[in-house]
Order: sequence, then structure tokens, then C-alpha cells
Amino acid sequence: MTIEGAHPGKTMKIMIVDDEFFISRSLAFLLEKEGYECCTANDGEEALQLLDQEKPDLLFLDINMPNKNGYEVCREIKANPETQHIVVIMLTAKGQSEFEDKSFGAGADAFLLKPYDPNQVMALVEKSLKIGALPPQD
Repeated sequence: MTIEGAHPGKTMKIMIVDDEFFISRSLAFLLEKEGYECCTANDGEEALQLLDQEKPDLLFLDINMPNKNGYEVCREIKANPETQHIVVIMLTAKGQSEFEDKSFGAGADAFLLKPYDPNQVMALVEKSLKIGALPPQD
């Protein structure tokens, strides 16, 4: 899918980072059906290795993963000038406010609970990509 006005004609790429195969595949299927290009990573370390190659516009990032958890990955992405523009949506089955607060504290742009509603996912993606594609305000 392209976001007109932000990057005309560019297909937006979304990386899904989750150690649960079913979650990453079902989310990729939903997003690809809507015209987004998707790639997946099984854990935080793999995601960080793929960032340079894949150059996603948005990243769905599970919190609880082996190797590096979502908070660690999010902090690294947002601390790096080369990747800090990537929109990060934390994805978790844990709905307590402490997880949401900790996600935003790590630099996440949004937070989504599993199981997710497909309509909610699409609305969040579209909103996040439009906001993330806007030039910084002075």
C-alpha cells in the first residue's frame, strides 16, 4: 500500500517480529492482503540484523521473545539515527498497563494486544504510517 503525500508511489514495508509462527504469518497475511509488503523475523536479534537489508517503514514487535526482548530491540532502534524513524508497534498478550507504559518508555509509537482485531490492526497501521511519514515539526 502506498501512503500518498508521504512517499508517493512507494509500497510501505512492514516487519513482523514474533517468535510465534502463527502470529507472524497471520499478521503478514492480513497486511499483504491490504497491499503492504511484509517480512518477518523470529526474534529480536534476527530483526536487528535484517533492518539494514529490509528497511521497513513499520515494525510489529512482540515483547516476550528469546535472545533480545521487544523492549531491548525497540530501544536500539530508536537510539540509532539510521532506524529511529521506523514506526514501532509493540505487540503482546499481556494487557496490564505496566507493559504498555514500559513499551512507550522504550520508545514504542503504539501498543496492540493479542489476540488482535483485524480492523483495529489496519486502522492502527494506516494511522501510524501517516504520522510516522510526516516531517518532524520545529
